[in-house]
Amino acid sequence: MSESDTEWLVDLPPSAKLVYKVLEYNGALTQKGIVEESMLSARTVRYALERLEGIEAVDEDVYFADARQNLYEITPEAPDAGAEPAVCDD
Repeated sequence: MSESDTEWLVDLPPSAKLVYKVLEYNGALTQKGIVEESMLSARTVRYALERLEGIEAVDEDVYFADARQNLYEITPEAPDAGAEPAVCDD
């Protein structure tokens, strides 16, 4: 990952960067799942998700297993999400 790929992350608070990385590593999670994985408070995770949604880096969807919760995932259009994975030619 080059510096220009993550340049947009610079202006985000550390909590938003951590939440983004948790979602990048684990895939789609509920807010409760993000709290458990990141060890941040629920309030901090809510704030981080608001910031990430504000720059359209995260999508919010209905969590069908429990419709009272939302499922968050990195948007396909997020600057980092479009990076091509490394391919091994064996």
